[in-house]
Amino acid sequence: MLAGLRRLADNGFAQGGGALATLTQTSGSTFRRAGARMLVCGDGTVVRGLSGGCPEADIISRAREVIAEGTARIVRYDRESGLDALLELGCGGELEVLIEPLTKARDLDFIDSAADCLAARRSGVLATVYRRDGAVMNPKPRRMVIDEGRIVVNEFGAGLISGVLADMTLDRLPIAPSVERFTHGGNAYEVLLEALIPPYALFIVGINAGAVALARIAAVLGWQVTLVDDRDDRAPPGLLPDNVRRVTATPQQITEQLDFDARSFAVVMTHNLGRDIDYLRALGDVPLAYLGSLGSRQRAARLYAGSGLSAEQLRAPAGLDLGSETPEEIALAISAEILAVTSGRAAESLSQTTGPIHA
Repeated sequence: MLAGLRRLADNGFAQGGGALATLTQTSGSTFRRAGARMLVCGDGTVVRGLSGGCPEADIISRAREVIAEGTARIVRYDRESGLDALLELGCGGELEVLIEPLTKARDLDFIDSAADCLAARRSGVLATVYRRDGAVMNPKPRRMVIDEGRIVVNEFGAGLISGVLADMTLDRLPIAPSVERFTHGGNAYEVLLEALIPPYALFIVGINAGAVALARIAAVLGWQVTLVDDRDDRAPPGLLPDNVRRVTATPQQITEQLDFDARSFAVVMTHNLGRDIDYLRALGDVPLAYLGSLGSRQRAARLYAGSGLSAEQLRAPAGLDLGSETPEEIALAISAEILAVTSGRAAESLSQTTGPIHA
């Protein structure tokens, strides 16, 4: 998303600048959460919607006005403002959206710094100060990016406000995007704090139709995808997304050549029982959020016995029970199980539950 914003923004600037819409606050049921962004380029290109239906169309319309006027604005979609498009759709939620003009490519320098932090799988914070004394900051909000405790973007210079903001962001890594308030020089400021958390990383062991299908779905989900095999001359049976990395590593080499962390998943699917067991043994002590392997229940029993892994460590057969048969359907079932495991959900039908849809 961040890299895509930069690439498409550069194209849009050639056609008359652009506008960045950021969801700052929500209440009730909404399509997206605070921190979601949408780019409206001068040539009409739209990257990543903030919602669906009427609100999005209205946001795009107002973004074009911001491009023409060159000043930022805040738009609320609630009963008080009269912009109750979400209420008309029946979801009952309310939004606050910051829309700011982008007049030059450097306006998105903070995107590059945040993207570098995430690509290197480091943690950080993005702080956007967008209100002063209740009014939107103009001509544009100001930002600070902290990468592993180091300030890499500071649009405030060396003033005292930088220290106040740095203290606020260095003290804690926000669990979810939140708006915080602070005072400085007699002024009251509002800042949107967002944690920069590395994307999920999926390691797929084996090269076959199922592995390619899983790589495609994972890439669409925004995960960092690595395809692993013990031979470098095995060609994938289908096109892989450009951002999928290929690594040659035997079971003995895999933990030496690749870096795993608590936001990593691995699915072993070489279709060779002995090779699968060897890879699973190697990955058994790695700090993975999910480890799975394919096969029938009889094959799964042999995987457990051969690898020495427990049901708490290994998901085999991998995937939710969706009635999957094709490689694409199996890949969908595995992706869905990974999402359920990482979010702590039971993967029930929403129509059969009564709790919040978004945690």
